[in-house]
Amino acid sequence: MLYSSILKPIFFQMDPEKAHHLVIDGLAAGGTVPGLNGIMHAMYGVAESPELATELFGLRFPHPVGLAAGLDKNGKAVDGFSSVGFGFAEVGTVTPKGQAGNEQPRLFRLPSDEALINRMGFNNEGTAAMAAKLSKRKINRIPIAVNIGKNKMTPNELAHEDYQTCIRDLYTYGDFFVVNISSPNTPDLRDLQHGEELRNLLNAVKKEINTQAAKIGAKAKPVLVKIAPDMTNEQLELTVATIMESGVSGIIATNTTLSRTGLQHPSAKEAGGLSGKPLRERSTEVIRAVYRQTGGQLPIIGSGGIFTAQDAYDKIRAGASLVEIYTALIYKGPGVLRELTNGLKECLRKDGYRNIAEAVGADHV
Repeated sequence: MLYSSILKPIFFQMDPEKAHHLVIDGLAAGGTVPGLNGIMHAMYGVAESPELATELFGLRFPHPVGLAAGLDKNGKAVDGFSSVGFGFAEVGTVTPKGQAGNEQPRLFRLPSDEALINRMGFNNEGTAAMAAKLSKRKINRIPIAVNIGKNKMTPNELAHEDYQTCIRDLYTYGDFFVVNISSPNTPDLRDLQHGEELRNLLNAVKKEINTQAAKIGAKAKPVLVKIAPDMTNEQLELTVATIMESGVSGIIATNTTLSRTGLQHPSAKEAGGLSGKPLRERSTEVIRAVYRQTGGQLPIIGSGGIFTAQDAYDKIRAGASLVEIYTALIYKGPGVLRELTNGLKECLRKDGYRNIAEAVGADHV
């Protein structure tokens, strides 16, 4: 109620990017006030329940609903997001060197479509700044993923060096890593999703992950690949086959879309990646296709258009072991996490499942 009746009307009167920074900076500053994260956890935290707890990649997730990358680009507010009810969170996308990103305005709300369009362009402060922030993390309630990318000025043939640098600089601080090759807002980035370029990139990433693990004498941390929703069926098959061959830990399906099908809002003409409700069906289709192709052997995190518990459950039944939200948080506020998790428990009860893992891929049985 606090969000929908007071905060959202204020935020939605502001420029979207200014509101974005206000929330992140506010959560970061709030984390320095003694007891405030505890108050937020009491207000918005999700109670642990055995039905929703998930083990994946050797990590424990208190429930399957996480925060997608793009909101906390620099890892400023991980303690805040750990306190408001998420089951895990992605920070980033981070690049080796800080960069300003694309020209403003570059973030647009489409309220009539319950969507966002962004063309941020991997604006972030770089790996050193993120390492400094994550090193101050006090709350270890949930797994934190680091989403990594390449600098805009790095040519694709040298992209692997940027991804390796991100892993090297941040290996200590991430519980798992996500290779972002699917943002539509960095020129030619999506070319890295295909063929030999993808094979070479993932080999380099795996090599760096293994090198860092060997240095500390520990098991290698999980690494996932985030894919776009805009590939043809044939492109998707080839990409998934290459990802499987690489030996990475999983896939995130999907990033934002370039499609504008069915949009009503005047801002639909803006360039950039679309997130929110219009992406819901396509991202679920991609999850279903990936699960089918991999025989359920490669874990999937489902992302795109989740606003209700049924949306999340549809992705889980299609093959996702975990799911992520971003746009729903902007439109519905942190109370959406209790709504989603309570709703997921009800979905499980209706279908006679004792744990969320039993529902993963149920549509394929």
